[in-house]
Amino acid sequence: QVQLVESGGGLVQPGDSLRLSCAASERTFSPYAMGWFRQAPGKEREFVSAIIWSGGETYYGDDVKGRFATSRDNAKSTMYLQMDSLKPEDTAVYYCVAALTYFSFSPHHYNYWGQGTQVTVSS
Repeated sequence: QVQLVESGGGLVQPGDSLRLSCAASERTFSPYAMGWFRQAPGKEREFVSAIIWSGGETYYGDDVKGRFATSRDNAKSTMYLQMDSLKPEDTAVYYCVAALTYFSFSPHHYNYWGQGTQVTVSS
């Protein structure tokens, strides 16, 4: 069973940047897509971004377009989320996800989930 392990969360101030990483436990892991969801207290899980593993196409939620960027290193089976111009409303637990067969904006279609990493944006 492949495991996804996130790292890089923390406490930052508004306007700061943060980079999250997500590493798959198997180097040969080759999903159709990987992505990020986030969940703030009292809110539903929200789509943040996704990347098609083979072609590199990226997708972003409206709230993060222009501020966040997703990339991947196929050789390391690792995905990254570069978050710039962070706002207090970006505060949430960020989850790494992987889908085996197709991309979706819905969290219900992802086969693998990481344990989550906390991102807090506060002055």
